[in-house]
Amino acid sequence: MVTESAIVHGLRALGLNSASAIIVHASLRSFGKVSGGAFTVCQALLSTGATLLVPAGSWDLTGVPAPPGLLRPHNAVPMASTWQAFDEALSRAVPFADDLPIDQELGLIPETMRRAFPYVRSRHPLMSYLALGAHAQELVAAQRLDWPLGPLEALAEREGDVLLLGVSHISNTAIHLAEQYLGRSRFYRYAKVTDRVWMELPNISGQSHRFDEIEPHCRAATQEVMIGSCRARRIPIREVLAVAHRLILANPAALLCEHPDCRCFAALQQRLETLSRESKEK
Repeated sequence: MVTESAIVHGLRALGLNSASAIIVHASLRSFGKVSGGAFTVCQALLSTGATLLVPAGSWDLTGVPAPPGLLRPHNAVPMASTWQAFDEALSRAVPFADDLPIDQELGLIPETMRRAFPYVRSRHPLMSYLALGAHAQELVAAQRLDWPLGPLEALAEREGDVLLLGVSHISNTAIHLAEQYLGRSRFYRYAKVTDRVWMELPNISGQSHRFDEIEPHCRAATQEVMIGSCRARRIPIREVLAVAHRLILANPAALLCEHPDCRCFAALQQRLETLSRESKEK
């Protein structure tokens, strides 16, 4: 049985304290059996005194397909077949609200954090974040509708870290920020605003299923401990950004798969167009 004190001890061993700021990607199942479940993990994270940033996307509830005929190059988005189908999807979706549940694919820990602890939440209709701790307001204020990964920029400015609790770099959203700096994985997506009203949102990130290929390149900067059966890792976010930047500069297809039906392919085309444009400007 993994206890709160054991989790706190592990987090302290990683160096987390009241001066820390971290984005948390976590799997409850990875710990094994935890006394008190997800609430205990959340309480342990807060007990370190660190400022916490937690992905809190609501895509499953607020997202809608692209309207029929709305085409953007290399956007790799499902499109409604007719306006009737689009209107039906829009009627099923809900507008964003601060208390909206977090997408289940992000795990039980973020949703428990939302239900059980005081937080501030950014207001992006698809890609909101929860933040808790001393610098919470500063982090969420960095998000804009046209720049959803702004909180990660703010975290980097604070010399913050990525905390991976039982998950791989596939969950590491900081890599998407490095992609977008280089003109890659900048997609348009769509969300309900209010009754019969939708909006287009730019700079939504793409696929991440090859992101764990970054792991050996970040190993020297990674602190690691075991907490129960959870592999817990702390990596400076600036290191993640620098490594991803270097890999993508060396190879436009770095950390992407080669399947033509995947968003990875569209992301690569975006990067190649950026390189072509930059070459013409020189």
